[in-house]
Amino acid sequence: MGQEQTARDGVAGECLPDQPARSTPERPGRWRRSWWLWTPLGGLVLLVSAGAVARSVGHPGVADRWWAFATLAALLPAAVSVLRELFRRRFGVDVIAVLALGGALVVGEYLAGAVVAVMLATGRTLEAYAQRRATRDLRALLERAPRTARRRTAEGGVEVVPVDRVAVGDRLLVGPGDVVAVDGAVETDATFDESVVTGESRLVERRAGARVASGVVNAGAAVGLRAVENAERSTYAGIVRLAEEATARKAPTVRLADRYAAAFVPFTLVLAGLGWMLSGEFLRAVAVLVVATPCPLLLATPIAIVSGLSRVARRGVLVRDGGSLEVLGRARTLLVDKTGTLTAGRPRVADTVVAPGGDPDEVLRLAASVEQLSSHVLALALVRAAAERGLRLIAPAEVTEDPGRGVSGRVDGRRIRVGQVPVELPEWGERAGAAGHSLVWVVDEQAGPLGVVLLEDPVRPDAQRTVARLRAAGLTRIVMVTGDRPENARRVADAVGVDDVVARCTPQEKVNQVRAEAGRAVTVMVGDGVNDAPALAEADVGVAMGATGATASADVADAVLSVDRLDPLADAVEVARYARRIAVQSATVGMGLALLAMGAAAAGRLPPVAGAFLQEGIDVLVILNALRALRGGRRGPA
Repeated sequence: MGQEQTARDGVAGECLPDQPARSTPERPGRWRRSWWLWTPLGGLVLLVSAGAVARSVGHPGVADRWWAFATLAALLPAAVSVLRELFRRRFGVDVIAVLALGGALVVGEYLAGAVVAVMLATGRTLEAYAQRRATRDLRALLERAPRTARRRTAEGGVEVVPVDRVAVGDRLLVGPGDVVAVDGAVETDATFDESVVTGESRLVERRAGARVASGVVNAGAAVGLRAVENAERSTYAGIVRLAEEATARKAPTVRLADRYAAAFVPFTLVLAGLGWMLSGEFLRAVAVLVVATPCPLLLATPIAIVSGLSRVARRGVLVRDGGSLEVLGRARTLLVDKTGTLTAGRPRVADTVVAPGGDPDEVLRLAASVEQLSSHVLALALVRAAAERGLRLIAPAEVTEDPGRGVSGRVDGRRIRVGQVPVELPEWGERAGAAGHSLVWVVDEQAGPLGVVLLEDPVRPDAQRTVARLRAAGLTRIVMVTGDRPENARRVADAVGVDDVVARCTPQEKVNQVRAEAGRAVTVMVGDGVNDAPALAEADVGVAMGATGATASADVADAVLSVDRLDPLADAVEVARYARRIAVQSATVGMGLALLAMGAAAAGRLPPVAGAFLQEGIDVLVILNALRALRGGRRGPA
């Protein structure tokens, strides 16, 4: 029994060393040690409560001192923050909060000042809590990033090395429960949990030779892996880089709130001044400032946007910042590349047309034998098709490659050239030329053309359904842009149901197309290759397919799909629209209620203390409404 267990858990009965890269559950204590988050609010509540107790036992002077201290404790850091922003030539709505706290101290309304202080602390605490909750998935990504790997040595042993020392071609050993350290190809059939990378919780079977992404967890027995990327260029490293950037920039909704201050702050000051001037009571001006404290604008909108960032990250879409998410929520046009996006991006042999009396399998065998040493994507398709048919390939001799034209080599004593169409197209080859596929000619330099292999890039099976979901999410125009031939492009366009197709696009023409569409509506561009990078940079929101896609594409993109499928983008669009709607709703309702309260305060109908409690209720209401962005907004299936 013990031997059977060893054989299942190891590879060829090897003893596994300690496992530093194993996936472990998150420690609850890490999240419980957040008492400091509530300390400022707790301290202010204690001060206000102490004043209430002192007042109830007949010591109003002591109560006022406690409340004044609470007001001052909130005023000093807020004033420092405002001065710092003014020094940077930034003028925000938080200046009203400072004026309200200072005015309460001047007129002796210490209880009103203390309530405003608690209100600000409550809003800040709720914001910090929402951000902590909303970004826990991104933090988890950073914490579980693989740092070591087991590498096989030349002597047949296994050594634990830092992940940055793993090179392409190294043979690794991934134990049960280990996190795959770098992108690689498995040497035997294996089972993986890919939920961290793809967002899907079900286990996935990978056949021998299949590629797996770093960051996935080995859910079965130990398996050998041959590295195909180093750590820096692997999938998980790309996700981690985006995760680090996801909250590094300030969301435009926050900057938008500061721009609103250009009108809101002067309006508040004028209203407060009118109330004071017409009544002769400075108390009314303080009351206006108290109820004008703009927590709905300062806190509710970024909470909703950050919540949306977290939710799209859990669906496998890493958005760089809140600004990109907000723009994605307004998108109406989608431009999408064909190869690798709507199609599989891996050509396959569709048919083999041969000269009269020829053998299709023999033509494919000769072509695949010559192409064995080439790294071209079409060469890989030929070799893969030959292997699937069980054809025995011969190592070619005298191999030469002419980039853009093809490969030639000697197989079985025959000089075979594989590549472009001959100068004169034979009659039997005309059918192949009209089929709308990529053509690879196989020519014997002595006997002439032997046949032509037809390759196709199959449409993704979920592409049509995904396009329908993108329309349901609010994208009204979907255009396919590709460098492929018009007949191939039209075939894919008809299959998936896009509105328009632009074929034979150079990178510059893609940029021009994006620019033209962006002039009419907010535009999203999706691509996966180096040639798509300029268009991704030009679009309002550029989305790169796959974290292991071309580095240039990922670097300029505003978002990256961590799995090479388009359907998570539909989820992201739905969530982005929902988060933006919640943000605008929270700000609009909150500021509308505040304006009504300000009018009542200016008319003398709302004293500072009552106004402070009313504003506290408004702020909590809109912040809790903003937290709704953590849920809802998705209509499509997982």
